[in-house]
Amino acid sequence: MNLLRDHDFRGLFLADSASQVGTQILVLALPLVAVSALRVSAFEVGALAACQTLAFVVIGLPAGAVVDRLRKRVVMVVSDWARAAALVSVPVAWWLDALTIYQLYAVALVLGVFTVLFDVAYQSYLPHLVERERLVEGNSALEVVRTVAQLGGPSAGGYLIQLLSAPFALIATVAGFAWSALCLATIRSREARQEARRAPLAKEIGEGVRFVLGHRLLRRIVGCTATANLFASMAQPMILLLLARELGLGAGAIGLLMAAGGLGGLIGALVTARLGRLLGQGPAMWLAIAVPAPLMFVLPWLEVDWRLALFALQELAVGAGAVVYNVTQLSFRQAITPEPLLGRMNATVRFVVWGTIPLGGLLGGVLGETIGIRNTLLVAACGSCLAFLWVIISPMRTMRELPVPTA
Repeated sequence: MNLLRDHDFRGLFLADSASQVGTQILVLALPLVAVSALRVSAFEVGALAACQTLAFVVIGLPAGAVVDRLRKRVVMVVSDWARAAALVSVPVAWWLDALTIYQLYAVALVLGVFTVLFDVAYQSYLPHLVERERLVEGNSALEVVRTVAQLGGPSAGGYLIQLLSAPFALIATVAGFAWSALCLATIRSREARQEARRAPLAKEIGEGVRFVLGHRLLRRIVGCTATANLFASMAQPMILLLLARELGLGAGAIGLLMAAGGLGGLIGALVTARLGRLLGQGPAMWLAIAVPAPLMFVLPWLEVDWRLALFALQELAVGAGAVVYNVTQLSFRQAITPEPLLGRMNATVRFVVWGTIPLGGLLGGVLGETIGIRNTLLVAACGSCLAFLWVIISPMRTMRELPVPTA
């Protein structure tokens, strides 16, 4: 938290805080606009959810090349104003009695595109603001923001929807994006003007892909993260089905149990820098994945008894481990990548590791139908225990210091 005394980092911190809270409010608010205000079908709600995430696959790779061609702070400011403009159209259209599901589709697509650009830009911008040895500290502070937003954003969104109605609750998110843009404008440090690039966009995208997949350490990080995401996304819908359908728990009880994951994430964000200094960056990375994974074997045997406390403990441990791992590996990636490739590196990694999430959800659904919910959770637990192998059989197993950027 000492970094918050730095004027420029504080501007990024406040901007990211507003952006993350606004994005988390949208998790609940935008679908509820469709459900409560337009009373659309289940298929249309699913299509809206697909529109919100489609950009992460479609423009995931080009976003990195675009960010590397431009000044990253400008990309973030434009992204904030674009998202605010798209969202404000929803309450206006509702007030004019002109809102349709097709407008929500368009808004969701715009939000997805500029969220991808904002996220790639801010992950690539941090090394410009802080020294290399303080990347873990900076990423930890930003991870606190993300975790708190995940804890409170949907709840705040629900309260605002009750207070203002779903369409007008979006105004709070509009204000958050506008505040983010204004905070970014206060940053004094200026990036060097990017040299004109003559290489075609496709060639630059290829450079980013080759750098990530050709680097022996980055390749291991991508494999570990993708594996963990695959089995976590396989387990998550099965956990909800188990708790709600087989155990008969209400939404409030389920939310309370899963809040343990957010609390664990907050704890993880606060201790990551200290663990890195104590254990070293490499050991902290693989231990954060390896230690919580066996606790997932609790899931297939859950019943409405004392084992629910074990489930909460498992959520706490997985939440903390995920944040420690994410902060450490992101700092690792930022430190090892030459500055001209930062945007393309981040975009390539996100494209690969996020691409396993819908695959895991689909695989979980298929297995849930064929072998049952509890057996699917058993498969997911076994798979989760394998993710750390990518890192532990690499030089990162004992690496204490962040590496220097390669040429």
